[in-house]
Amino acid sequence: MLKLGIVGAGHLGKIHIKCAKEITEYKLLGFYDVDAKNAHDVAHDLGVTYYSNLDQLIDECDVIDIVTPTVTHYEIAAKAIKKSKHVFIEKPLTNTIEEAKKLLSLSKEANVMVQVGHVERFNPAYVAAFPYCKQPMFIETHRLAQFNPRGTDVSVVLDLMIHDIDIVLSLVKSNIKKISANGVSVVSETPDITNARLEFDNGCVANLTASRMSMKNMRKTRIFQNDAYVSIDFLEKTTNLIRLKEVPYEEQDPFAITLDSKNSNNVKQIYFENPAVSPTNAIREELLSFYNSIVNNTTPAVSIEDGYAALDVAYKIISKIKQSTVVY
Repeated sequence: MLKLGIVGAGHLGKIHIKCAKEITEYKLLGFYDVDAKNAHDVAHDLGVTYYSNLDQLIDECDVIDIVTPTVTHYEIAAKAIKKSKHVFIEKPLTNTIEEAKKLLSLSKEANVMVQVGHVERFNPAYVAAFPYCKQPMFIETHRLAQFNPRGTDVSVVLDLMIHDIDIVLSLVKSNIKKISANGVSVVSETPDITNARLEFDNGCVANLTASRMSMKNMRKTRIFQNDAYVSIDFLEKTTNLIRLKEVPYEEQDPFAITLDSKNSNNVKQIYFENPAVSPTNAIREELLSFYNSIVNNTTPAVSIEDGYAALDVAYKIISKIKQSTVVY
């Protein structure tokens, strides 16, 4: 059993606390939050110990779970890593690329595990779809949200699109050769709607759209490859699959769409499938996954290198947007 401490008890932090209490592999020692009043309320409501001293919490734990504003990620994570603690850190990894580089170096020097909270990797719809995503050649993502003042202090790229950047990078095992992007700041000082196009060396193209000015919420990804079309709805947690199969003539499915085939012994058929999606809690699953990485000494599902890569692409997109952002 690993002793766990959580830093941050805001909206997401409270979810982490609730999930950690359910994971028997962890012993949740308590949490720290800079807002003493909120901390006392959370401690009372959730029945968890409140540490008023961050250093004490870090000293007493094996694992530190950081669920604080991005600008504080580096300072807290660096402090924990220097004390040889394993660190789970919410996305994005850090506030700047420079901080991410320093954290990467510190983690290697301390030889500790670091996992980044790109939670969509654990979304059950993505988990169900992943085995079918062999070699994507075109990916289209839409992550649209209704306006909420919370989070508008950062670009929609770091707030929303970074989820899909990480998903795309996890699917396409190739270097990016070109990035194109534009965005519009509608009500905040940073872009509220953004579109980015990523072109990879292997020919794959990813078209990503993120908006926090939508009338309804949407989190969908569509993946096209030579033999299949995969649709993932991260919000509704559903996966749809269309596949082309070549089967022996006598084994053809009478309900599938049949295409003409030059081979008289086989027929090509189009199959519509709905892979089973297990009803799981993604945050609980990512915390449990991190536990397994630590005890089995295996690379975390979303490593610090993955977090760095997603952040690097995000800032390259932001740089492109700055050339064309319009403020109304």
